[in-house]
Amino acid sequence: MIIDGQKFDVTETFDTAQTVPDCFVLGGSKIGQGHGEAKFYISSKQRMREFYGDVGFNARCFILRSDLLAYMQAMKQEYLNPSQDYRGKEKMSALWLERVNRIQKLPEVIEFNIQDQTQIIGPRGYVNSVDDAYRLIREISLPNLTYISALRLSDSNGSIIFYWKLFADFDAIGDLRSALVYTYGKKETINKEKPQPTTKRDEQLRYARIGQGLYRERLLEECPFCPITMINDERLLIASHIKPWAVSTDKERLDPKNGFILSPLYDKLFDRGFITFTDDRCVCISNWLSPQNKRRIGITDGRFIQLLPLDEKRKQYLAFHRESVFKG
Repeated sequence: MIIDGQKFDVTETFDTAQTVPDCFVLGGSKIGQGHGEAKFYISSKQRMREFYGDVGFNARCFILRSDLLAYMQAMKQEYLNPSQDYRGKEKMSALWLERVNRIQKLPEVIEFNIQDQTQIIGPRGYVNSVDDAYRLIREISLPNLTYISALRLSDSNGSIIFYWKLFADFDAIGDLRSALVYTYGKKETINKEKPQPTTKRDEQLRYARIGQGLYRERLLEECPFCPITMINDERLLIASHIKPWAVSTDKERLDPKNGFILSPLYDKLFDRGFITFTDDRCVCISNWLSPQNKRRIGITDGRFIQLLPLDEKRKQYLAFHRESVFKG
């Protein structure tokens, strides 16, 4: 792995990602009251210390400016059209621009240290830090919709450093937006003896069902098989969005150019950002997938997928996927 011109070896991938809770978040994107708690839950103390170091560790970490900008781009629709009741909900669009401008002024590699919180009793492992980069993570993370993954890297001198990266949880965003549609207008029928149909909700659900079916049909017309496995049984194929449904416009959600037909394993890998494709039809496999699982998925990094349907419009959607979904 090359970072800012320096070569690193990936020695271990932390096997679980940590969702950012509201209690950790600072500022206008916080949902609840209070100022937030600086400590961050990692995992059990045993697993945390196996990864970061012995009891009382002080671990050197970094985040990348380019990763933060990609995260902000991925979250842009959530800032413009919030699905959660953020404390500064009415100012979220301005907050997005302010944060992007601030991040752009930072160096590419932003280091910080985290410390083992040995004073906390019990099996749960927490870290904390007083560094600016750690505070920045707390400020820009959108609670419940953000998760942090970590890699343990070794440089040419054998020194250990930990690479933190923020990701948008597109599944969580999609679930919230679906819930908004489902509950739309329910308050209008409360305490009525004969609740009337919630017309807008029903129309939106009906539109979504019809639209998804039409999207799948059009996609199957272009490519009636998975181009990786060549499986052509429609019962075993999934219409995968390239730019995730949760952050797409209505037009993009129904655009067959915003999709591939994939078999379930590769749909999940693509959807979660563990694989993507180059404009010349080669597979990229994420470093955030453990070496063992890389070997198990049945494809190799750089494999040429000859029948992957690609045109200029799909390449535009793929550019978003590589920048904001793929765990590069």
